[in-house]
Amino acid sequence: MTDKQNRTLPAQPALCRILDANLDRSREGLRIIEEWCRFGLNNADLAGECKQLRQELAAWHVAELRSARDTPADPGTELTHPQEEQRSSIQQLLEANFCRVEEALRVLEEYGKIYDRNMGAAFKQMRYRVYTLESNLLAYRRYQQLLRSQLYLVTSPRDNLLGVVEAALQGGLTLVQYRDKSSDDGAKLANARKLCELCHRYDALLIVNDRVDFAIAADADGVHLGQQDLPVAEARKLLGPGRIIGRSTTNGEEMQRAIEEGADYIGVGPVYSTPTKPDKQAAGLDYVRYAADKSSIPWFAIGGIDINNLDEVLNAGAQRVAAVRAIMEAEQPTLVTQFFISQLIRMENLKAQKALHGKS
Repeated sequence: MTDKQNRTLPAQPALCRILDANLDRSREGLRIIEEWCRFGLNNADLAGECKQLRQELAAWHVAELRSARDTPADPGTELTHPQEEQRSSIQQLLEANFCRVEEALRVLEEYGKIYDRNMGAAFKQMRYRVYTLESNLLAYRRYQQLLRSQLYLVTSPRDNLLGVVEAALQGGLTLVQYRDKSSDDGAKLANARKLCELCHRYDALLIVNDRVDFAIAADADGVHLGQQDLPVAEARKLLGPGRIIGRSTTNGEEMQRAIEEGADYIGVGPVYSTPTKPDKQAAGLDYVRYAADKSSIPWFAIGGIDINNLDEVLNAGAQRVAAVRAIMEAEQPTLVTQFFISQLIRMENLKAQKALHGKS
């Protein structure tokens, strides 16, 4: 890729070693990201962009730079940090490697200006492409996790909030909404941050109820909005394209409006009367049936759903449900979570079998 005519100064051994090390670093990081896009997400477009970036980096990785490598004499091989030695989740692994690639590209951009007058501009544009790749990958990963999540835990204030949520996560939960109408803002933000770290450790999503500012500050995966909260479009401007936005709905008109506004999912309910929504009349199973027939986006039946009436809700057409008291007040949240998920999977399998027999 480089040409001696484009050189601004004669190549120095130290400069070549810096460029070689950071070309290696960025290519390795992209390969790690590519493997997840390919095998974890099965997304050919994202994997293809990673591969294209790696190939462009390889074109700059010429023999002159490789030959300057002196690994035995490199003091950096002995440097490490405890955070480099552990990865608690796929999300943390991806974030660490995106940081690695972006930092390396910045080094290549700056030192490359000395080595080749075209190098700086090339790596500057590549760095912007990696930023876009990161946003697209996180948005895709979050939405795919939303699609896979059949059970949605909405929290209520508890002294042992983190313990209950972790117990549910251990039962297979992958989607949590932090909801707290009574605590002060400082406590809410602290809890949101703790829950976000906990959920990400289990590769689960954390959604914050109502407050877009808390969702941003806690680095949560999205926000859930009531009918009186911000319009979806305004929330999207603040959150950006990579986070999830949900909307509560109680009837078909609100459902259609939420879909038109661009919500990623909706809550359908309250199905039964619930103290969580004392001012809301139960929407009933008729609205569940309506959503099953009309909704074009993922939806969760919510409101008073527990292990005793779950079958009734599923038979009305729900494929995803949200629970509050049934898990938050359970003596064994892990077992209750496992029961919910097993029943949701059972109903999904029954419907698949019926569809298969209907075609045959």
